[in-house]
Amino acid sequence: MDQFWVGWVSALWFGILTSISPCPLASNIAAVSFLSKKITHPIAVFISGAAYTFGRMVSYAVVGWIIIHSIVSIPQTAMFLQKYMGKALGPVLIATGLILLEVVVFRLPGIFLSFKHYNRLAESGVPGAFLLGFIFALAFCPVSAALFFGSLISLALNHPGGSFLPLVFGAGTGLPVLAFATAIAFGVTSLSRCFRQLNKIELYTRKITAVIFILIGLYYIWGYWLQGRNL
Repeated sequence: MDQFWVGWVSALWFGILTSISPCPLASNIAAVSFLSKKITHPIAVFISGAAYTFGRMVSYAVVGWIIIHSIVSIPQTAMFLQKYMGKALGPVLIATGLILLEVVVFRLPGIFLSFKHYNRLAESGVPGAFLLGFIFALAFCPVSAALFFGSLISLALNHPGGSFLPLVFGAGTGLPVLAFATAIAFGVTSLSRCFRQLNKIELYTRKITAVIFILIGLYYIWGYWLQGRNL
């Protein structure tokens, strides 16, 4: 698998890992459950869930596109990154890994909507579900912030299709949400057991990803900082 496809697969994986992390997973479940209570037809529940998922994708794509193009459009910044990105990538990956392992813990300000606003969005159908997904994607928690800003943006800046990687990331965050909306639409009742299993899977996959990040970060530090060479 060449570097081009590694970037796409990595972006998708970062998105999936973000979506099954406890904080985003809880907000996604709450949002889709709330939407389903306002809709009686199963197909409409599925469509609303898909609109919510698409809203998340667009939100990540817009934020990522703005950040990437803002950086690249400034010649001095672009030259600085071209020269020092390799040296910066090691510490960034190690910091991301430590956040995923919860060795480094910090709090981010969240985005909260009142119950009245929830009702308005839920009752406005597909556009409201889309907007709800768009807003919820902006409520970064430490894990999602580390994966998006620390890993995805760094990856996108060095990838030929970097502008599209945030969209792929958003698609990854939407896959479990869409599965949940489908389950609600078709009346699956054993969801609680699935969520418990999903939390266990998330714990192991997050730790494995964190260790990989730290090892790659150490490799970059060894090559760029200690050996003084380009990898």
